[in-house]
Amino acid sequence: MKHIIIGDLHGRDSWKWANMAGAGRVVFLGDYVDSFKRSDDVILDNLQAIITLKKSYPEKIVLLLGNHDVQYLHFPKYYCPGFRASIQPELTKLFTENRDLFQIAYQRRNFIFTHAGISNQWWRALRCSFTYHILCHTGDTIADTINRIERETQNSSIFAYSRYRTGHDSDGGPLWADMVETWTDSLNGYHQFVGHTPQGQPIASVSRGKSITYLDILHKQIYFHEIHC
Repeated sequence: MKHIIIGDLHGRDSWKWANMAGAGRVVFLGDYVDSFKRSDDVILDNLQAIITLKKSYPEKIVLLLGNHDVQYLHFPKYYCPGFRASIQPELTKLFTENRDLFQIAYQRRNFIFTHAGISNQWWRALRCSFTYHILCHTGDTIADTINRIERETQNSSIFAYSRYRTGHDSDGGPLWADMVETWTDSLNGYHQFVGHTPQGQPIASVSRGKSITYLDILHKQIYFHEIHC
Protein backbone atom coordinates (compact mmCIF):
# COMPACT_ATOMS: atom_id res chain seq x y z
CA MET A 1 0.00 0.00 0.00
CA LYS A 2 1.28 3.44 -0.89
CA HIS A 3 1.82 5.76 2.09
CA ILE A 4 2.39 9.50 1.90
CA ILE A 5 4.05 10.96 5.00
CA ILE A 6 3.64 14.61 5.96
CA GLY A 7 6.07 16.15 8.45
CA ASP A 8 5.57 18.74 11.18
CA LEU A 9 3.32 21.58 10.00
CA HIS A 10 3.29 24.18 12.80
CA GLY A 11 0.44 26.06 11.16
CA ARG A 12 1.58 25.60 7.55
CA ASP A 13 -0.99 24.57 4.95
CA SER A 14 1.65 23.00 2.69
CA TRP A 15 -0.05 19.61 3.23
CA LYS A 16 -2.58 20.76 0.62
CA TRP A 17 0.13 20.33 -2.03
CA ALA A 18 0.40 16.59 -1.42
CA ASN A 19 -1.04 14.38 -4.16
CA MET A 20 -3.18 12.16 -1.98
CA ALA A 21 -5.31 10.66 -4.75
CA GLY A 22 -3.19 7.57 -5.35
CA ALA A 23 -2.31 6.84 -1.71
CA GLY A 24 -3.84 4.17 0.49
CA ARG A 25 -2.78 6.06 3.63
CA VAL A 26 -1.69 9.62 4.32
CA VAL A 27 0.15 9.89 7.63
CA PHE A 28 0.58 13.27 9.35
CA LEU A 29 3.44 13.14 11.86
CA GLY A 30 1.94 15.67 14.28
CA ASP A 31 2.80 19.17 15.53
CA TYR A 32 -0.04 20.90 13.71
CA VAL A 33 0.13 23.95 15.97
CA ASP A 34 2.52 26.51 17.51
CA SER A 35 4.47 28.80 15.23
CA PHE A 36 6.72 31.83 15.53
CA LYS A 37 5.47 33.15 12.18
CA ARG A 38 1.77 32.33 11.77
CA SER A 39 -1.17 34.05 13.39
CA ASP A 40 -3.64 32.51 15.81
CA ASP A 41 -6.36 32.48 13.15
CA VAL A 42 -4.14 30.76 10.60
CA ILE A 43 -3.15 28.05 13.09
CA LEU A 44 -6.76 27.43 14.14
CA ASP A 45 -8.11 27.40 10.58
CA ASN A 46 -5.39 25.02 9.41
CA LEU A 47 -6.03 22.56 12.23
CA GLN A 48 -9.77 22.67 11.55
CA ALA A 49 -9.11 21.95 7.86
CA ILE A 50 -6.99 18.93 8.75
CA ILE A 51 -9.70 17.64 11.09
CA THR A 52 -12.27 18.08 8.31
CA LEU A 53 -10.01 16.11 5.95
CA LYS A 54 -9.78 13.28 8.45
CA LYS A 55 -13.55 13.19 8.88
CA SER A 56 -13.99 13.06 5.11
CA TYR A 57 -11.52 10.17 4.70
CA PRO A 58 -11.42 8.44 8.10
CA GLU A 59 -9.59 5.29 6.96
CA LYS A 60 -7.15 6.99 4.62
CA ILE A 61 -5.95 9.86 6.80
CA VAL A 62 -3.87 9.08 9.90
CA LEU A 63 -3.36 11.94 12.35
CA LEU A 64 -0.54 11.41 14.83
CA LEU A 65 -0.08 13.59 17.87
CA GLY A 66 3.07 15.61 18.45
CA ASN A 67 4.38 17.10 21.67
CA HIS A 68 3.05 20.54 20.65
CA ASP A 69 -0.44 19.09 20.19
CA VAL A 70 -0.47 17.13 23.43
CA GLN A 71 0.23 20.24 25.48
CA TYR A 72 -3.23 21.49 24.45
CA LEU A 73 -5.03 18.13 24.46
CA HIS A 74 -3.89 17.46 28.04
CA PHE A 75 -3.55 21.08 29.15
CA PRO A 76 -1.94 22.07 31.49
CA LYS A 77 0.13 18.92 32.12
CA TYR A 78 2.72 18.95 29.32
CA TYR A 79 4.27 22.30 28.47
CA CYS A 80 6.65 22.82 25.57
CA PRO A 81 8.15 25.95 23.90
CA GLY A 82 5.93 27.90 21.54
CA PHE A 83 2.83 27.58 23.71
CA ARG A 84 0.04 29.93 22.54
CA ALA A 85 -1.84 31.08 25.62
CA SER A 86 -3.97 33.32 23.41
CA ILE A 87 -5.67 30.35 21.71
CA GLN A 88 -5.20 27.63 24.31
CA PRO A 89 -8.95 27.32 25.06
CA GLU A 90 -9.82 26.98 21.36
CA LEU A 91 -7.04 24.47 20.68
CA THR A 92 -7.87 22.41 23.75
CA LYS A 93 -11.52 22.36 22.66
CA LEU A 94 -10.63 21.27 19.11
CA PHE A 95 -8.32 18.49 20.22
CA THR A 96 -10.65 17.29 22.97
CA GLU A 97 -13.80 17.24 20.86
CA ASN A 98 -11.96 15.36 18.12
CA ARG A 99 -9.85 13.16 20.38
CA ASP A 100 -10.82 9.94 18.60
CA LEU A 101 -9.37 11.23 15.33
CA PHE A 102 -5.82 11.37 16.71
CA GLN A 103 -3.37 8.71 17.88
CA ILE A 104 0.19 8.43 19.14
CA ALA A 105 1.43 5.71 16.79
CA TYR A 106 0.51 4.01 13.53
CA GLN A 107 1.95 0.71 12.35
CA ARG A 108 1.75 -1.42 9.23
CA ARG A 109 3.69 -4.66 9.40
CA ASN A 110 7.18 -3.67 10.63
CA PHE A 111 6.82 -0.01 9.65
CA ILE A 112 6.08 2.30 12.60
CA PHE A 113 5.16 5.97 12.45
CA THR A 114 5.35 8.25 15.50
CA HIS A 115 6.12 11.90 16.07
CA ALA A 116 9.57 11.50 17.65
CA GLY A 117 10.49 7.81 17.41
CA ILE A 118 10.93 4.78 19.63
CA SER A 119 14.28 3.70 21.03
CA ASN A 120 15.08 0.21 22.26
CA GLN A 121 15.87 1.56 25.70
CA TRP A 122 12.50 3.32 26.07
CA TRP A 123 10.56 0.32 24.73
CA ARG A 124 12.33 -2.09 27.12
CA ALA A 125 11.47 0.14 30.06
CA LEU A 126 7.82 0.36 29.01
CA ARG A 127 7.58 -3.43 28.63
CA CYS A 128 8.80 -3.84 32.20
CA SER A 129 6.08 -1.55 33.55
CA PHE A 130 2.96 -2.67 35.40
CA THR A 131 0.82 -0.67 32.97
CA TYR A 132 2.20 -2.58 29.99
CA HIS A 133 1.41 -5.96 31.52
CA ILE A 134 -2.12 -4.88 32.31
CA LEU A 135 -2.95 -3.29 28.95
CA CYS A 136 -0.92 -5.23 26.38
CA HIS A 137 -3.24 -7.68 24.61
CA THR A 138 -2.23 -10.80 22.71
CA GLY A 139 -1.84 -9.98 19.05
CA ASP A 140 -1.33 -6.26 19.62
CA THR A 141 1.16 -4.37 17.52
CA ILE A 142 3.55 -1.99 19.24
CA ALA A 143 1.40 0.90 18.02
CA ASP A 144 -1.76 -0.73 19.42
CA THR A 145 -0.17 -1.01 22.84
CA ILE A 146 1.19 2.55 22.90
CA ASN A 147 -2.14 4.00 21.76
CA ARG A 148 -4.11 2.05 24.36
CA ILE A 149 -1.77 3.02 27.19
CA GLU A 150 -2.00 6.70 26.26
CA ARG A 151 -5.78 6.68 25.90
CA GLU A 152 -6.60 4.68 29.01
CA THR A 153 -3.96 5.78 31.50
CA GLN A 154 -1.98 8.80 30.25
CA ASN A 155 1.02 6.79 31.47
CA SER A 156 3.83 9.26 32.08
CA SER A 157 6.38 7.27 30.07
CA ILE A 158 4.47 8.00 26.85
CA PHE A 159 5.11 11.71 27.49
CA ALA A 160 8.64 11.30 28.85
CA TYR A 161 11.46 13.57 27.76
CA SER A 162 15.07 13.18 28.73
CA ARG A 163 17.97 15.50 29.42
CA TYR A 164 18.52 15.79 25.68
CA ARG A 165 15.30 17.84 25.57
CA THR A 166 15.87 19.55 28.94
CA GLY A 167 13.76 16.94 30.74
CA HIS A 168 14.41 14.72 33.73
CA ASP A 169 13.27 11.30 32.45
CA SER A 170 15.80 8.60 31.72
CA ASP A 171 14.52 8.06 28.16
CA GLY A 172 12.44 10.11 25.74
CA GLY A 173 9.15 8.62 24.58
CA PRO A 174 7.50 8.68 21.13
CA LEU A 175 6.39 12.31 21.54
CA TRP A 176 9.69 13.74 22.79
CA ALA A 177 12.61 11.40 21.96
CA ASP A 178 15.64 13.30 20.73
CA MET A 179 17.58 12.32 17.63
CA VAL A 180 20.53 11.52 19.90
CA GLU A 181 18.41 8.76 21.44
CA THR A 182 16.92 7.31 18.28
CA TRP A 183 19.72 7.63 15.74
CA THR A 184 21.83 4.77 17.10
CA ASP A 185 19.21 3.02 19.23
CA SER A 186 16.19 2.90 16.92
CA LEU A 187 13.87 -0.03 17.54
CA ASN A 188 15.37 -3.33 16.39
CA GLY A 189 13.52 -5.03 13.57
CA TYR A 190 11.44 -2.01 12.54
CA HIS A 191 11.53 0.82 10.03
CA GLN A 192 10.43 4.10 11.57
CA PHE A 193 9.31 7.44 10.16
CA VAL A 194 9.37 10.46 12.44
CA GLY A 195 9.35 14.25 12.56
CA HIS A 196 10.16 16.33 15.66
CA THR A 197 13.82 17.11 14.93
CA PRO A 198 14.14 19.78 12.19
CA GLN A 199 16.23 18.77 9.18
CA GLY A 200 17.18 20.51 5.95
CA GLN A 201 16.28 17.39 3.99
CA PRO A 202 15.16 13.83 4.75
CA ILE A 203 17.84 11.94 6.63
CA ALA A 204 17.93 8.28 7.62
CA SER A 205 19.90 6.00 9.91
CA VAL A 206 19.96 2.51 8.44
CA SER A 207 21.29 -0.55 10.23
CA ARG A 208 20.82 -4.25 9.69
CA GLY A 209 17.12 -5.00 9.95
CA LYS A 210 16.08 -1.52 11.07
CA SER A 211 16.00 2.12 10.03
CA ILE A 212 14.65 5.50 11.10
CA THR A 213 13.89 8.37 8.72
CA TYR A 214 13.56 11.96 9.97
CA LEU A 215 11.05 14.08 8.05
CA ASP A 216 10.64 17.39 9.89
CA ILE A 217 11.64 19.36 6.79
CA LEU A 218 8.64 21.48 5.76
CA HIS A 219 10.28 24.61 7.16
CA LYS A 220 12.89 24.19 4.41
CA GLN A 221 11.13 22.58 1.45
CA ILE A 222 7.83 21.18 0.20
CA TYR A 223 8.44 17.44 0.34
CA PHE A 224 6.20 14.50 1.15
CA HIS A 225 7.83 11.14 1.68
CA GLU A 226 6.35 8.14 -0.12
CA ILE A 227 6.77 4.47 0.71
CA HIS A 228 4.99 1.24 -0.13
CA CYS A 229 4.42 -1.05 2.82
